[in-house]
Amino acid sequence: MALFTFRLPDIGEGIAEAEIVGWHVKVGDRVEEDQPIADMMTDKATVEMESPVAGVVVRLAGEPGQMIAIGSMLVEIEMEGAEASSEVEAAAPTASLPEREGREEDEPAPVVVEEPAAPAPTPSLEGKGEKRAEVLASPAVRARAKELGVDLAQVKPSGDHIRHSDLDAFLLYGAGQGYRPAGPSAKRADEEVKVIGLRRRIAENMAASKRAIPHFSYVEEIDVTALEEMREQLNAHRGERPKLTMLPLLIVAICRALPDFPMLNARYDDEAGVVTRYGAVHMGMATQTDAGLMVPVIRDAQDRNVWQLAAEIRRLAEAARTGRAKSEELSGSTLTLTSLGPLGGVATTPVINRPEVAIIGPNRIIERPVFRGREVVPARLMNLSISCDHRVVDGWDAASFVQAVRKLLETPVLLFAD
Repeated sequence: MALFTFRLPDIGEGIAEAEIVGWHVKVGDRVEEDQPIADMMTDKATVEMESPVAGVVVRLAGEPGQMIAIGSMLVEIEMEGAEASSEVEAAAPTASLPEREGREEDEPAPVVVEEPAAPAPTPSLEGKGEKRAEVLASPAVRARAKELGVDLAQVKPSGDHIRHSDLDAFLLYGAGQGYRPAGPSAKRADEEVKVIGLRRRIAENMAASKRAIPHFSYVEEIDVTALEEMREQLNAHRGERPKLTMLPLLIVAICRALPDFPMLNARYDDEAGVVTRYGAVHMGMATQTDAGLMVPVIRDAQDRNVWQLAAEIRRLAEAARTGRAKSEELSGSTLTLTSLGPLGGVATTPVINRPEVAIIGPNRIIERPVFRGREVVPARLMNLSISCDHRVVDGWDAASFVQAVRKLLETPVLLFAD
């Protein structure tokens, strides 16, 4: 028997430590060579660590959420028929997001609260000397009772048939087993969830952004009727190309407007007191995943057409959601776009992706009546939000930029003009 100490290798990003996100093994487990043993998070990505030897795990470095210094013991493995060694020449693992985060052995599993089962139907008494009384109720009352899981045979009518008031009285005073509680009144158990890994990075970054950056937001209403009509026409003739959403068209408008507003496509190093204004637009795309919010980056967005942007948006979103995004695809953005899609709301005040100085958020498209001269006609309207770092961006600049984007979106032919 020999004891082998696997020390956390230098992952190659110039970091001094990494966080334990989750263990794939526990003490007493047998592992094979190259078997995943832990997920470690750096400042840029989550890295899957693999065992360099086969054997039985006898000690782990710590719990999920703890920080481990480079070169420190990560796992001790007892090997058979081999000499012990505390030094390992392990190749740096590929930095990628694991397919499923949070596999902590000690973290309590989510508590599932089962909905009460619907009551069993009352057996028919026909053929046994008795006959079940006919229930008289309107179709509306029957539909409501069915939705609530109430057996109308248990409801006492106040007249010759069951009314909504009788159903209300039954729900309030005589539900018994015939009533299935509505969703909001169903109770679920409390649970504690550790804020670790990506969730902790998000919390730290958002807190630092709000603490260090004096945000201001500006919202403008944009008539996207013509833009939506054009988008529908483009999609009708797209062939094998990906379906266009609003986002590729919005990115084109942003990239066309930015040359006149270089202060927005920038990053601010507040410690050095230097603002870097970028010539290329590396567009961050805030993407919701099961693990939390990630921001994959579209490199050189200004050089791509709407179809190329649509394809890249889809590729990066899929990579982020499935845990296959590379570390270089999750860093280096110069301006971020965040969208909640159909849940976009009337207006948003997004938090800046530090050290950038601005973030843009389209909101939900709503059809409303508007005046066209003396006529009232339907129009598709969308609010566009922008949040900026007031230390380096003036309100006038932000408003002027949004107005330039608005002009492009409301006259969509300009998006394709040379």
